[in-house]
Amino acid sequence: MSSSGVKTNATRLLTAAGIPFHTKEYEVDENDLSGTHVARQLGLLPEQVFKTLVLKGEKVGYFVCCVPVSSEVDLKKAARAAGDKKAAMIPMKDLKDVTGYIRGGCSPIGMKKPFPTFLDETAILFDEIYLSAGQRGAQIVIAPDVLTEYLRLTQVDLVKD
Repeated sequence: MSSSGVKTNATRLLTAAGIPFHTKEYEVDENDLSGTHVARQLGLLPEQVFKTLVLKGEKVGYFVCCVPVSSEVDLKKAARAAGDKKAAMIPMKDLKDVTGYIRGGCSPIGMKKPFPTFLDETAILFDEIYLSAGQRGAQIVIAPDVLTEYLRLTQVDLVKD
């Protein structure tokens, strides 16, 4: 299953569930925690590397969107996907309290609580996508359909045109 020594809550959960994945490590640049930095480090298209964003809807509360690092989440599309009229990104200072993860190491897998999760529909263009393994410097590599089934997430258009 996991082909490296990266041990995080996310990788432990996937391993315990028998989910096929592997991990890739990269060098962290504290001055550039962007996903495009991760894509460059791993020699990938930025469209194949997904960032995990936590939003809060007016009515539905917290929910998670995974979008390509080269894209920006469309708040209206995200709110609509979650069944709300309005949504906003949560303040960065609240990220660890809400999810258990820090910026640059936030994974949709293994958050403190399960939140409704949405994956940008472009993920299906790839056999494998990359997303945070739950710590800076490590990415989980997983098939989008496997991730979709494991997290029971919804694939939908989430990015600004």
